[in-house]
Amino acid sequence: MLLSVLQANAVVLDVEANLRTIDDAARRASHAGAHLLLTPELFPVGYAPLRLRGELDPSSLPAIREGLAEIARRNGIALVYSLPVEAPGYSGAVPAGSPDWYISATLVDATGAELLSYAKVHLFGGEERKAFRAGAQPPAVVDFNGIRTSLLICYDIEFPEAARAAAGRGAELLLVPTALSAGFEAVPEVLIRARALESQVHVAYANHCGAEDAYTFGGGSVVAGPDGGLLAEAGSAPALLFADVGPEAVRAARDEVPYLRERRPELYREWEAGLPREAGQPGDNPA
Repeated sequence: MLLSVLQANAVVLDVEANLRTIDDAARRASHAGAHLLLTPELFPVGYAPLRLRGELDPSSLPAIREGLAEIARRNGIALVYSLPVEAPGYSGAVPAGSPDWYISATLVDATGAELLSYAKVHLFGGEERKAFRAGAQPPAVVDFNGIRTSLLICYDIEFPEAARAAAGRGAELLLVPTALSAGFEAVPEVLIRARALESQVHVAYANHCGAEDAYTFGGGSVVAGPDGGLLAEAGSAPALLFADVGPEAVRAARDEVPYLRERRPELYREWEAGLPREAGQPGDNPA
């Protein structure tokens, strides 16, 4: 399967401009024979968590989703996009200190039908934690064009447990919208390849580039193969990447070194149970 990855600069809260960027990339990717276009984290609305939480009207989200589904239909290409999504039970009035939105990622097929959705589990930084609620559901897996596919978002992929959770459910391809600031180049250069190698999956990682409000993004979008090798990579400028991905390379990597089969999770649980608790660990109550 030919996969495409968009790296671009969004305009915060200019949905029309951002959808035009996605539409143009979808057209070019489709003409090149790609089956799927992966876009960066929160790209349709731009990345500015507190502005989004304060200024984005949640009633506009269904129309934005329909606009993205129409882009997929018009260009005959599947699409991964990331948007805020209302948490279950959202009433429209958000109490202070109680975020009721998740950061989500969604995979729609070339007809615009939703195949997969995911809510970001690991929020990064104070602004995200003020603006959004952390998800808790594990990454689901679907069969897409013959390859078992799953979603993570940005900071999630920096945790080996998240990638392993998807791989353990059968994932062969992880699609990761991200909003990685400049200065963290080790993530695409080292961690993405490590996640791909240790869980023996393809990992596609789509980042913003340029400045969006207070944030400056370094680009560096990549696609890594299940052997940890780079299949495609971008610099700091806008780019549209392409890479061939498929289950054969995953099977070959897992046959050569059976990391997943030879894990000992029951032993790891014993090890973790015996660890001393440190200040700041989950469950601590410093009161």
